[in-house]
Amino acid sequence: MQVTKDIFYVGVNDHSIDLFEGQYAVPGGMAYNSYVIVDEKIAVMDTVDQGFTDQWLGNLAAVLGDRQPDYLVVHHMEPDHSANIVEFLKVYPQAVLVSSSKAFTMMNGYFGSDFPDRRVVIGNGDTLCLGAHTLTFVAAPMVHWPEVMMSYDSTDQVLFSADGFGKFGALDVDEPWLDEARRYYIGIVGKYGAQVQALLKKVASYPISAICPLHGPVLKDDLGAYLQAYQTWSAYEPEESGVVIAYTSVYGHTEEAVMLMEKALKEQGCDSVHIYDLARCDLSEAVAAAFRYDRIVLATTTYNGDMFPFMKSYIQHLTERNFKNRTVGFVENGSWAPLAAKHMKAMLEGCKNLVLCEAEVRILGALNEESRTQVQTLAAELCR
Repeated sequence: MQVTKDIFYVGVNDHSIDLFEGQYAVPGGMAYNSYVIVDEKIAVMDTVDQGFTDQWLGNLAAVLGDRQPDYLVVHHMEPDHSANIVEFLKVYPQAVLVSSSKAFTMMNGYFGSDFPDRRVVIGNGDTLCLGAHTLTFVAAPMVHWPEVMMSYDSTDQVLFSADGFGKFGALDVDEPWLDEARRYYIGIVGKYGAQVQALLKKVASYPISAICPLHGPVLKDDLGAYLQAYQTWSAYEPEESGVVIAYTSVYGHTEEAVMLMEKALKEQGCDSVHIYDLARCDLSEAVAAAFRYDRIVLATTTYNGDMFPFMKSYIQHLTERNFKNRTVGFVENGSWAPLAAKHMKAMLEGCKNLVLCEAEVRILGALNEESRTQVQTLAAELCR
């Protein structure tokens, strides 16, 4: 794929993977992206996962022909992007590594060498001239590892964005960007909103015609929408008005309350209701939904004097990603000692700008007239 006249895509698609980073289901596979800038000097931008060494080197050779690359720019040291550094250096013995000082330290950990005789250490604002193209390096620490650099080609106005602006899914799978990019961002980068905000400020003055991430498609059209999505996500602001109901249920009574809550919400004018059974759903989708919408109901049973394990795990995923700026309602069930709401609130105590609903639903085994009324009251409060 040709990105611009001088920039080429040489990445690969992975359809053998089932869980990305050991936890995110990726039915559409993954793309490991790599690029080449062909100029007076040639820069290769990152490598790919170790399972695709031969394919990647073949893609690279197809673009280069008889020419030899001068540089391998390493933006990010996660193994799905850096695994083939040593193989690249074997095939192209004259090439030099270009990366941050922290990345070279990590190389020593991964490869037993920081390549002192074949490296150029760069920092924020440094440049690398290739001829007609000049790369300016942009430090992006903790987006989402500490060594991360991005680079900007001022000639073609292309931002090489490392893991930023990435998404789940291989490039030969036709699917919208937003949902899988949101799930990717919230899951992997979501903790680091402040660092993403700092990065967005750094690149705000750059005219950008294309963004080349290390996962997902090259972004060219309507770049403002992609930048706005990152602005919203990194500020932890809701994208849309709607209610997420995340629940667990043992014998069906809590689930019955959830279904009644959905009906009550819709009767009172809230049509955007999204229900996740935490024991059965894709957890990363349920987590992403909590950050997408402005309201959430947490409904679970008391279990061992605490809450059901799937709910505890879910709330932990939210708090680890700086969950904030939302309205939260609670439904608890406990046949003899309902304590789940107390423990859910305790887990959320460190979250900023949460509005906890005054109305709560308490079920003592099965729904009765009192708890059904509580469901209606909580729905009314959420719809106000």
